[in-house]
Amino acid sequence: MPLPPRRLRRLVLAPAMVALGVVLVTGLPIWLLLAAALSPLVRGWLRVPRLLWLGVVYVVLDSAALLLLLLLWICSGFGWKLCTPGFQRVHYVCTGWFLRVLFWQVRWTMHLSIDIVGTDPDTALPGRPELVLSRHAGPGDSFILIHALVNWFQREPRIVLKDSLQWDPAIDVLLNRLPSRFIAAGSGPETIAQIGELATGLDANDAFVIFPEGGNFTPGRRLRAIDRLRAKGMRRMADRAEDLQHVLAPQPGGVLAALDAAPDAGVIFVAHTGLDRMLTVADVWRELPMDKRIVMRFWSVPPEEIPAGRQERIDWLYDWWARIDDWIAEHRESVAG
Repeated sequence: MPLPPRRLRRLVLAPAMVALGVVLVTGLPIWLLLAAALSPLVRGWLRVPRLLWLGVVYVVLDSAALLLLLLLWICSGFGWKLCTPGFQRVHYVCTGWFLRVLFWQVRWTMHLSIDIVGTDPDTALPGRPELVLSRHAGPGDSFILIHALVNWFQREPRIVLKDSLQWDPAIDVLLNRLPSRFIAAGSGPETIAQIGELATGLDANDAFVIFPEGGNFTPGRRLRAIDRLRAKGMRRMADRAEDLQHVLAPQPGGVLAALDAAPDAGVIFVAHTGLDRMLTVADVWRELPMDKRIVMRFWSVPPEEIPAGRQERIDWLYDWWARIDDWIAEHRESVAG
């Protein structure tokens, strides 16, 4: 479904989300009673109330964020000073607060734990900008990553993400105010230029975030990615992609543009496991309550260890994706609930 124009999203989708939040909160006792009545008909302990509660929390947080963003817009002189460093910082602080509340509820509702290994928030990412290259799989992994960067590592992310996420009104308003790029599927060379522009001028507390796979991992997408590489005559990359069992072949264009635009930045590679079996809404429903441990592994590469040539960088990226694939294969069973 095509994304509506920005003005329509602001005038229709955002107020509709706030109205939905009001309806859910005012009728919450009724919704919870109905969910409790349905629970005996569904396998899993309190599965329906858990899912309902999490949905209500998300909508209410989205609604509260929209109201706060409206207040900030007014306080900035009706948008006049929104792009100034002070207001940008306030938006990052608000992002961190909302993500903390969301993940507090996720942990409580779904019995989910999130651990980061391989780095220490007190000593990692010291005094330089970072390009964060993450695998993409499972529901909410991008939220978890941004939560970690903002609340644990005290970074201000610049994010490359799908334009379809603008259907969420709070994400739409917030990230269109912060340095970020919404990328449409099948974008061409102009997208690579936009990614390079976004990665330009990073300072010491910035983190440029990109998901080189271009979408969530599924077995079908893995095979289609390999077929596309072969169709383009990229046999070597297709052969390497066939060796990757748990991740999609990385698309190097955006990564190369970011590396060129930020030569002084280090690179953080991110792997995670614990959400691998939840590829669809039906998978999420079946797993509730999750009772799972999600593990994120961070590897830090200093700027001096990043190859200089284009082909060398592509090979280096594939080498790291192979390492991530091996790590996932080793750890995915040990974190399952």
